[in-house]
Amino acid sequence: MIISASYRSDIPAFHGDWFLAALAAGEVAVTNPYSQRPYTVDLRADAVDGYVFWTRNARPFSRALSAVAAQGKPFVVQYTIIGYPRAIDTNVIDPSLAIANARAIAESYGPRVVVWRYDPILLTPDTETDWHRANFARLADALAGIADEVVVSFAQLYAKSARNLAKAGITCRQPEPEERTGLIIALRETAAHRGITLSLCTQPDLTATSNTPGARCVDAVRLGDIAGRPVAAALKGNRPGCLCAESRDIGAYDSCVHGCRYCYAVGDHEAVQRRMRRERRSAG
Repeated sequence: MIISASYRSDIPAFHGDWFLAALAAGEVAVTNPYSQRPYTVDLRADAVDGYVFWTRNARPFSRALSAVAAQGKPFVVQYTIIGYPRAIDTNVIDPSLAIANARAIAESYGPRVVVWRYDPILLTPDTETDWHRANFARLADALAGIADEVVVSFAQLYAKSARNLAKAGITCRQPEPEERTGLIIALRETAAHRGITLSLCTQPDLTATSNTPGARCVDAVRLGDIAGRPVAAALKGNRPGCLCAESRDIGAYDSCVHGCRYCYAVGDHEAVQRRMRRERRSAG
């Protein structure tokens, strides 16, 4: 079993102590986000084949990565580094700090561990296609030799995402198919010149028109390469076109305070921030 931690929240940035406690206990209680029914996920070493961590800031998570490594379990860090203006990503760390952290992880655990994520691509008056071309090139320069793959996608705005963007006064547009294809080809070539393979997350139409491979964000082959032994997992995508291996996600929605205005996992950023501040005060 592969554990995903988590595409519902940034566990490395905000919930490292919680993850360490669950790892020590050998299990974790998770609530189904649709039925609201609780269930338990087995985290005992003999039940887990590997971990995929999703984050914008893994700096607080160093003890947890060490604990997973001590169990002999492979892990991948899906590290989102974009550098959007503060109006869009209100509380995300500076890209230079994230890149330094990604470099430290790669040096400690190997060159296949870090996967750079440059997604979602959001086109706004301040982040048009030319901005993305130049911004992506700068980041690719810095991440060459740290990550061998970059995962990209265009923003798919769910109702809560569109509502949060509008609330923040941010307008975004959906590019025409030709513009999308052209930008992906340009980014793919930029990445390739730096030894980085570009893949597309769950956008099969764009995969076809740009001749770009689909991403396997939960990648049993990559985990096996890191472990030095095969990791067996069935292909079980989360939506049409998803090429991920089967995994169990242990996160919860509405538990991240990065404040990314396009995020599908947070309904009300300000309410989540107030709740988490109260929880921290109670815990302290």
